[in-house]
Amino acid sequence: MLYLQLSANTGPVECCLGVRHALARLMEEARSMSVAIVMIEQTPGPVPGTLRSVLLQLEGAAAPVLAQRWRGRILWVCDSPYRPRHKRKNWFLYGALPAPPDLLPDDGEIRYEATRASGPGGQHVNKTDSAIRATHVATGLSVKVQSERSQHANKRLAAQLLAVKLASLAEAEGERVRSERHQQHRQAERGNAQRTFVGPGFLERRTATSG
Repeated sequence: MLYLQLSANTGPVECCLGVRHALARLMEEARSMSVAIVMIEQTPGPVPGTLRSVLLQLEGAAAPVLAQRWRGRILWVCDSPYRPRHKRKNWFLYGALPAPPDLLPDDGEIRYEATRASGPGGQHVNKTDSAIRATHVATGLSVKVQSERSQHANKRLAAQLLAVKLASLAEAEGERVRSERHQQHRQAERGNAQRTFVGPGFLERRTATSG
C-alpha cells in the first residue's frame, strides 16, 4: 500500500486545473495497470472543478511502478483557459510519495468522533454516522474520513491520514528551509520535469527518456 499526493502547491488556478487533469490521467493508468485507488483527501482549488491537492492510496502489484511515474515535478504546457491574454504557458504541479510512520509520536493521542457522511453521491452516500473525524490532540490537526462504509475502516484510515499529515508537515518545514537556502536555483529546478503534458487534452509529450 502506497500513498501518492498530487499538488499544485501555491501555484495559480491553472496549476489547480492541472491537478484535476493529472488525477483523471492517473485513474486511467491505474485501471490499465490493475491498481486500486482510494481517494483519502482532496482540497478544492479556487475555481469549481479545480483541485489544490489530492491524497490517494494505491494498492496492487503495480502500485510502486505507477507511483514512481507520478513522482516529482510535472509540467503542463497550455494556454490559460482563465486568462486568455496571459503570456505564461508553463504550469507546474508536483507528485509526492508521503510515507506515514508506523507509529505516531509519543504525543500521538487521537480523539475520534463519529459524524454523518456528506457530499455528492445520491443514493450511494452512506446515510449512517459512519464517517469519522479524528483530531491529533497535541497539534490540533483534524481530518474527516468517509471513504468506507464502516466506522472501523474509516477510523483506521483516519489514523493513517493523520500520520501522513504529520509526516508531511515535517517534510514541508524541511522543504521551506531548503527553498530559502537555494532560492537562487528555483527557476532551474522548476524546469526539471518528470513528465510533460500539453494542450487542453492533457496529452503526454513523449521524449527519448519517457516511459
